[in-house]
Amino acid sequence: MSAQYHIKNFLIFVQSIFFFFSLCGVVQGEMLNNNRWQDVETKYTIIRYQSLEDLEKFDNNIDYYPGEWGLNRLFSSKDFTEKMDNLIKKVDALNLKVQQILDMRKRMKKVSINIYHNKKQLYAAYYKIYGSSCRVRAWYIYEYNTIYINADDVNEGLLAHEMAHHTIDNYLSVRPPRNAAEILAVYVDKHLFDEVKKY
Repeated sequence: MSAQYHIKNFLIFVQSIFFFFSLCGVVQGEMLNNNRWQDVETKYTIIRYQSLEDLEKFDNNIDYYPGEWGLNRLFSSKDFTEKMDNLIKKVDALNLKVQQILDMRKRMKKVSINIYHNKKQLYAAYYKIYGSSCRVRAWYIYEYNTIYINADDVNEGLLAHEMAHHTIDNYLSVRPPRNAAEILAVYVDKHLFDEVKKY
């Protein structure tokens, strides 16, 4: 067989692999309303969003600034790069605080945070995954290592609660029963709320 035959087969093989992975990308990208998911990677998370408006809403609703509480709240930056940097610091600090409250500190795989535009989009995602109607504001799925949340209805307590589920499920060698994990996640939310009230 000639070298041209092998090269031709190799090129067909490469094209088919490229086609396959591009299809996977569309599925993974989970296109909604013609908006493709975009990522912001932090030290501990991957924040996935569909529009800058959703990302900004998410940022504005997460009111957590450890160590610099008053300054960050009073002097929020208008510069996009600075805003993004502040968001990254805020989300990572919240993740570390969750691990501290639970006393469950170890290196874990980065958790994805899928930010949906509104409740309708979030509920559609829930239905697509579970095949039933949604009765919760947000949730975490261990198998996907993903938090599902909507930009209109999020705050630092709700995000910390879902981060707690991620921490609990990935820290312990055996995942606890759902009710036990829920008690710990509620404890994190309450403890964080009590801390925020001090400021």
